Amino acid sequence: QVQLVESGGGLVQAGGSLRLSCAASGTIVRIENMGWYRQAPGKERDLVATITNGGDTNYADSVKGRFIISRDNAKNTAYLQMTALKPEDTAVYYCHADVRPSWLPKFYDYWGQGTQVTVSS
Repeated sequence: QVQLVESGGGLVQAGGSLRLSCAASGTIVRIENMGWYRQAPGKERDLVATITNGGDTNYADSVKGRFIISRDNAKNTAYLQMTALKPEDTAVYYCHADVRPSWLPKFYDYWGQGTQVTVSS
């Protein structure tokens, strides 16, 4: 079984910083893309940032220049460093990964349980 576990969310004032972590566990052959998505109350889940196994990154326009996604392939872990946070960044942040488990012949989508980020004005 593969699990993604997020950590690092919390309450921060506008202009502050937070670092989210997403650790994948289980018998994993390889993880391709990893990413962060967020969902605010009453809204759809939106992409925040993604990173390939090789380190290529992609960001939503709303977070460019403020957020940095990174990963440690040896630890099957992705990170999201968030700076200059704004109240509109308030949401539940979900980790996603394209994982090939050892017992399956192809890649599957996995999601974490989500971590709340609240930015006060």
